[in-house]
Amino acid sequence: MSNNDVFYTRTMAKVYADQGNLLKAAEIYRYLLECEPERQDLMDALSEIERKLNEKSPDNLIKLFNRWIDLLLKYHNLQKLMRFRNHLSGPK
Repeated sequence: MSNNDVFYTRTMAKVYADQGNLLKAAEIYRYLLECEPERQDLMDALSEIERKLNEKSPDNLIKLFNRWIDLLLKYHNLQKLMRFRNHLSGPK
């Protein structure tokens, strides 16, 4: 879709927000506010989205990253154990 074909609605923004795609929802609300800057409902909705985006602090990202590292280490250890088991059992 080119920039000339943009067709954003408040409903689209809400659907994106409900699906967790807060960045896309904020983009749509900003676009709608450019078209209708006096709309308080759009300002309120954008404020709520921005509040939610700000809640996703680096602490949450650090926790997710640490969990990912733990899972990756467990995966690699499992792979090593499977190779060791296959080595012990020899050719079939």
